[in-house]
Amino acid sequence: MTRPALIGDIGGTHARFALVTPGAVAPRAIQRLPCADYPDPIAAIHDYLARAGATGDAAPREACLAVAGPLDGERLTLTNLDWDVTRGELRQALGLTHLRLINDFIAQALGLPHVGEAHRVVLQAGEAAPRGLRLVIGPGTGLGMAGLLPAGRGDGRRRWLPLPSEGGHAAFAATDARERALLEHFRQRYGRVSVERLLSGPGLVELYLAHCALEGIAPHCQSPAEVTAAAGSGDGGARDTLLRFLKILGDVSGDAALTLGARGGVTLCGGILPRLLEWLPQSRFLEAFAAKGRMAVYAGRIPVQVVTDPWTGLLGAAEALHHPEIE
Repeated sequence: MTRPALIGDIGGTHARFALVTPGAVAPRAIQRLPCADYPDPIAAIHDYLARAGATGDAAPREACLAVAGPLDGERLTLTNLDWDVTRGELRQALGLTHLRLINDFIAQALGLPHVGEAHRVVLQAGEAAPRGLRLVIGPGTGLGMAGLLPAGRGDGRRRWLPLPSEGGHAAFAATDARERALLEHFRQRYGRVSVERLLSGPGLVELYLAHCALEGIAPHCQSPAEVTAAAGSGDGGARDTLLRFLKILGDVSGDAALTLGARGGVTLCGGILPRLLEWLPQSRFLEAFAAKGRMAVYAGRIPVQVVTDPWTGLLGAAEALHHPEIE
């Protein structure tokens, strides 16, 4: 009997797990578990394997886990979650002979070639360079970012080389008077202000509270879902916040596309954007994306799309399990 491999996509709020046949990328027995319900990833994985019936002789001996945070050495530390464990502890506790850990946006990037057209929403058609580098970016619990570069073919199919990035922690740059006021507001509270401070689930709430403070409005939303719901119900403060969030995302995505030379296209992904599809045409996202001075024509030719597949990270983890270019 061929044992399945374990794949996982662990974010700051939810951990998604699945099983996959080694050498394939189609996940099965997918489950999403709240991270707050577990003290560490080992407990979450043990619970998942029990739910999936993958214990004993059916337990995986190989695993690839995508995690929301930088990977450096033996210790696994997530940026927005209080889980701390070593690779050795994971291998021993789970009885693994092969374990690969990757950044969650490396998984998003590697998963993209496996996402069908039904899960792609085009925002800007553009003109994709066939062998151009692609940018993958998306707000969730944090702001993830990665590159994806065509790297020839192997095993009869195209290979892709993922490029890691912590670009979500780059400094926020204001582009108008409102954003200068927002920047000063956040600077007084946090000192240095990264783009992730605004462009994330928690950032949407922070942006809303800052807007209320600057306008002298009493805030009544305490979660990203409440801000979005209030905006849809006609709340002016929540609506302005949501549109500003998308405009800043356009600024940051366009800047990152210029930095990487992402002529292969820009893909927006993560848990937040699929819920805001109806707001994107109303926002200044594309205007801000292309507002790059002398490089406006260049930016305006870059294809931009949103991926709505909720399991892109799992597809990428399956791809990365034995990827020859990933340590």
